[in-house]
Amino acid sequence: MADGPELMEDMNDRSREVFRCIVESYLETGAPVGSRSLTRSLTESVSAATIRNVMQDLEFMGLLDSPHVSAGRIPTELGLRMFVDGLLEVSDLTKDDRQKIDATVGNESNINSMMDRVGAALSGITAGASLVLTPKHEAPIKHIEFVSLGPDRALAVLVFADGHVENRVFEPPAGQTPSSMREAANFLNALAEGRTISELQGIVSKEIAHRRQELDALAQVLIESGAAIWENEGQPYERLIVRGRSNLLTEDAEEVDLDKIRTLFDDLERKRDIADFLDLADQGEGVRIFIGSENKLFSLSGSSLVVSPYMNADRKIIGAVGVIGPTRLNYGRIVPIVDYTAQLIGKMISDRG
Repeated sequence: MADGPELMEDMNDRSREVFRCIVESYLETGAPVGSRSLTRSLTESVSAATIRNVMQDLEFMGLLDSPHVSAGRIPTELGLRMFVDGLLEVSDLTKDDRQKIDATVGNESNINSMMDRVGAALSGITAGASLVLTPKHEAPIKHIEFVSLGPDRALAVLVFADGHVENRVFEPPAGQTPSSMREAANFLNALAEGRTISELQGIVSKEIAHRRQELDALAQVLIESGAAIWENEGQPYERLIVRGRSNLLTEDAEEVDLDKIRTLFDDLERKRDIADFLDLADQGEGVRIFIGSENKLFSLSGSSLVVSPYMNADRKIIGAVGVIGPTRLNYGRIVPIVDYTAQLIGKMISDRG
């Protein structure tokens, strides 16, 4: 089947007008549109029979559907997509809507409180559910927890010193277990107080470098005597391979404590895993907040999302706001509301940065 732009080219002026009137009426009322009501809406005078023929053609093209026998028509998802992309007339933001959105930002210094108000305002203004994807928090960490959600999904729960709590979903390194996640969290929590994630990453990196230096110094005698060799040296999966005990009979090698080497190496591996957890948590997806609707709305057919990203002073996308609702959203009104809100949030965050 042809896509939206090709279908638009295949339609004559009459078909376009019939299609536009059906979609606009459906978005306003939610009810199927019949040929008789259309005879009163079209700019040219045509019979109901002619309109029915046009509607049948539009249905054949996949743009309209008939929910019941002999009933009127409603737009399909393809029809709605084509209408939004090619025929939608976006209205100007009304003064009332602008004032309600402006009132959400005020002089509030707490970004999270502001975002909560933005979400509530969007939900109230549009009578839909609002989506607010907030920027990641950079305050000092108070507590970290890693929770396994399955073999390839985990949740990092970050409690910040200012009381803010953030959940980030990430894909853990292969082979990690709930116990290894607890160990990583315990290690980080011992260092976390008063430090940001980026500061924690620096501390763990120094720990790794220090452990590697200790291990190098201790293993140097073995390597020089040929009793041991690094495999994949410097790589994430490097290994120190120690050869047979007979090679350790030299005077120098006997002084080397293999158990201490093993302990140091295990410690180095653990700290590398912890560094991976911290990096992945920092890169993980922030939790999306839904206000005025249950999360399951996304899994239902017949729902739409109007969303716009917002940027910081460096023109980097750091979050998004949007409105979720039934497919018969008032797109012409909601699009400028979402667009204006995203620009306003971006400006406020840039000014405060």
